[in-house]
Amino acid sequence: MSDSVLLGLLGENVAGSSTPPMHEAEGARQGIPLVYRPLDPFTMSGPVGAAPGAEPDWARFVGLAADLGFTGLNVTHPAKQAVMPALDSMSDDARLLGAVNTVLFADSHARGENTDHLGFTDAMNAIDVRADAGPVVQVGTGGAGSAVAYALLKAGAPRLHLVDLDASRAQALVARLSEAFDTSRMVITVPEDVPAVLASASGLVNCTPVGMTGVSDGSPVDVSALHPGLWVGDAVYRPLRTTLVRAAEDLGCPAFGGAHMVVGQAVAAFELFTGRPASREAMHATFVDGLN
Repeated sequence: MSDSVLLGLLGENVAGSSTPPMHEAEGARQGIPLVYRPLDPFTMSGPVGAAPGAEPDWARFVGLAADLGFTGLNVTHPAKQAVMPALDSMSDDARLLGAVNTVLFADSHARGENTDHLGFTDAMNAIDVRADAGPVVQVGTGGAGSAVAYALLKAGAPRLHLVDLDASRAQALVARLSEAFDTSRMVITVPEDVPAVLASASGLVNCTPVGMTGVSDGSPVDVSALHPGLWVGDAVYRPLRTTLVRAAEDLGCPAFGGAHMVVGQAVAAFELFTGRPASREAMHATFVDGLN
């Protein structure tokens, strides 16, 4: 690791992200000179800014960051696929998921990683639940859903029920993950069948925006279908405890919200950037403080 660390968060609407404060606070706690800046082409002026009405050249920004001496980047919506042409290599996880959320620069080499799935694994570990305990129902198969499904299968979920209003999106995810996992472990389930499937499931995960502040205060599934034998996860982190998480907790189910996933992927990224393990507890406290 060099004496100082310069990081950036590349994406749209990243100015208010909690990711930079998490990394800077952890760097300060460990005595690492670390600076982390949001990089949003839509708000930049001059030759680096996006032209009005045009999509930025996200891959070009990776090259610019390397030239400016950045240690690495986190990448968020809508650039997780668009940065790939600028990379010299990618981890197997990133390649399979078709998305990069972390870029590392070293010796004129740009390497893409994906720590999103590690964030979900960390969240499960935080409440001491196991994916291999029984069937899991996952609602939503988009960007977050891809990483969660990968994490669940990698952790040994014997059967993963994938639920999405867009059946073709679920089918595409199954096809992609079939490169690494037995297709028989993945079942595309229509929304109408969720209550019946949940009755014999051991886990439920929401990977949709339902329950998010400003979107909906509802639940992606009828909470009457929950039962004490479930563990429940939610990718939504605003609010910290969604309607789904609260309903699960009221039944005594182990449950977690999206904050644990955000922090988990940041902890993994911090170690990639600095070569040092991060304090999950300290980064989680910084994240929660930033939401209040």
